[in-house]
Amino acid sequence: MSNEQLVSKVWNYAHVLRDQGISYGDYVEQITFLLFLKMDQERVELLGESSSIPPEWRWPELAGKDGDALELHYRHTLEELAKADGLIGTIFRKAQNKLSDPAKLKRVVSLIDKEGPWIGHSVDVKGEIYEGLLERNASEVKSGAGQYFTPRPVIEAIVKCVDPKIGETVCDPACGTGGFLLAAYDHMKGQSQDREKLRDLRHKSFKGYDIVDEVVRLCAMNLYLHGVGNGGSPVEQADTLAGDPGARFDVVIANPPFGKKSSYKVVGEDGAVTTERENYEREDFKFTTSNKQLNFLQHIMTIMEANGRAGVVLPDNVLFEANRAGEGIRKRLLEGFNFHTLLRLPTGIWYSPGVKANVLFFDKRPASKVAQTNELWVYDYRTNVHKTLKTKRLTSADLDDFVDCYGERQETERFRRFSYDELIDRDKLNLDIFWLKDDSLEDIDSLPEPDVLAQKIVENLEAALEHFRGVSDELAPQVS
Repeated sequence: MSNEQLVSKVWNYAHVLRDQGISYGDYVEQITFLLFLKMDQERVELLGESSSIPPEWRWPELAGKDGDALELHYRHTLEELAKADGLIGTIFRKAQNKLSDPAKLKRVVSLIDKEGPWIGHSVDVKGEIYEGLLERNASEVKSGAGQYFTPRPVIEAIVKCVDPKIGETVCDPACGTGGFLLAAYDHMKGQSQDREKLRDLRHKSFKGYDIVDEVVRLCAMNLYLHGVGNGGSPVEQADTLAGDPGARFDVVIANPPFGKKSSYKVVGEDGAVTTERENYEREDFKFTTSNKQLNFLQHIMTIMEANGRAGVVLPDNVLFEANRAGEGIRKRLLEGFNFHTLLRLPTGIWYSPGVKANVLFFDKRPASKVAQTNELWVYDYRTNVHKTLKTKRLTSADLDDFVDCYGERQETERFRRFSYDELIDRDKLNLDIFWLKDDSLEDIDSLPEPDVLAQKIVENLEAALEHFRGVSDELAPQVS
């Protein structure tokens, strides 16, 4: 069976189960558990490696059972491995059997057993199968998985520009399913033939965090299938914003989750509803705010190594939010860091509607009384650019010009330089900078296709609604 046929076969069975009420998300999760068990056994039998899984919970015990006995054994296997340490514990943490029908479970077990040995397939093939399932899951709007999926062309462009080097440490503090970490690994692995350096690259160079257990599981398995992490887990479940982890990294690349300001609704005994804001009180945060994206930016500022580099996807509000925290954090970014490049991304490239985002590239600098940003280069790839997930998807070629401009630093129609003095004089330090004329505003012949136009209207309404929610949160009575 060819690689392409194998990919199609795994995908097709996901469709079969979907029609029987099993979501892509549940299917991917069960594939994760079963595929890990199968590959662990293959490492024992074919490579002579030792296993950290007790014999009674290994693949042969599971694959040899049928009917209710299979379902019961599988359930107990998940429960026991959830107690383990390291990579095993990360993957099986809070694991549950979502294939409670023994017939469906047996079919998935047989599918994985028959197509082995899986370690005989290249990491590219295993990764292609798994990432294909992750993207299918992300496209399910109701599952909410889309918030963890960054378009691959955006990831690739960021990694090319930040250019992590072998021997450097790379962190994604909101790692999702691991797209940034894997792209960095692919970028770095060809930089040396030294076995020791490559071993350290696979097992010591990467660190990821995510607050959602299920997502951490998917990320750990995604990295494992690509050859990153074996034994110890490079990712862990944690509320990134809760505190300073202490570790510092040479490169930080991330797409922190877009979303509402952090707050809870509290209903009092008298029925009155008040809002309790989730403000993170940290000594390393110079400003207290309930805006998650601004807090992620402050967190990234903290975890960067001296002279570290960052490429971070953040929504428009980070550039213009006109309160003390927003203005203060932007000023700190300009004065304490070299904030040298801003890429304005087009709308229509995200699974979540209404998102207007940018990539901020900045380098950490030693403390100084002199502003560390001399100039900010802005690349506008939003004005007069129309993208959709179905008919006009973003491609790597779309961002090639930006990558070239990033290296050459020559002004073009879309790439402009702004001096520190120009930036610091802007009202409330608003960095929501644009200069290109939007042709669709003046020329009816330049209007995009109806489906694109309709999507754009929806995105603008969603963005406006989110802005008003933020205003409502700011004005809501607080619980002391």
